[in-house]
Amino acid sequence: MERTCNMACMVAAMAKWKREVLVMILFLLISTTIAKEVTKAKGVRHRKRHSATVAQATINGTSSNSSEAYCLSWRMAVEANNMRGWRTIPTQCWRHVQGYMVGGQYYRDISLIIDQIYAYLDGVTPLGDALDAWIFDVDDTCLSNLFYYRAKRFGCDPYNPTEFKTWASKGESPAIPAVLDLFNKLIEVGFKVILLTGRDEETLGEATVDNLLNQGFVGYERLIMRSPEYRGQSAVMYKSEIRRQIMELGYRIWGNVGDQWSDLQGNFSGDRTFKFPNPMYFVP
Repeated sequence: MERTCNMACMVAAMAKWKREVLVMILFLLISTTIAKEVTKAKGVRHRKRHSATVAQATINGTSSNSSEAYCLSWRMAVEANNMRGWRTIPTQCWRHVQGYMVGGQYYRDISLIIDQIYAYLDGVTPLGDALDAWIFDVDDTCLSNLFYYRAKRFGCDPYNPTEFKTWASKGESPAIPAVLDLFNKLIEVGFKVILLTGRDEETLGEATVDNLLNQGFVGYERLIMRSPEYRGQSAVMYKSEIRRQIMELGYRIWGNVGDQWSDLQGNFSGDRTFKFPNPMYFVP
């Protein structure tokens, strides 16, 4: 009887132990499943919040604060050259870009950059051999096309080369005042200012010369425009090649100013480059 009891007790204990193990395994499985679901739910909520923020920022008029914040970030990405190859500004950013361009901040930003140019000039002494050069782009660097782009919703409408040529042919682009002052100062202290533009020489040559003259850009060394041999080339390739030719003539390029990254990228860009803001269009 005692042996029978011991055997029965052992069987009962073993059965109890198995039940406890099964309960523990089941508990662990349930806990793991719950933890995964919680983590997944948190991730979904995070994605939903992010998606909702972006969606809210990209729907015109749904939330002015969110849209403004998005457009500010978008414009910053453009100026940092992180936003590339874009054709038009986001539709919801029309008013933001308008406010930036005509509300005063655009010109304040240009003034700050020109202050940096003057600070750089304090440490530069032209050698006086007529080979100290400074390069300027023309469109939205020397001459402003703001009146044209106002009619194009500040870049919301796609670029139309025919319409832009019609505008540029009128020769009515005003000078950017602070740039004209800088231009005159550079000539005064002995720099040879070279204007390098992607404008087509055959169709816009005369109008561009006249426009620069009537806006006070007098005394520059050369105006270089895109000739037929450079048609179809990217701005980076075209301007790099022209700068190479300038340096082969013996010029030292101390400074290079433009409103597009493609004005400043590539080879032979100069000792210092300075970019003016332009959230209205992108030139590759």
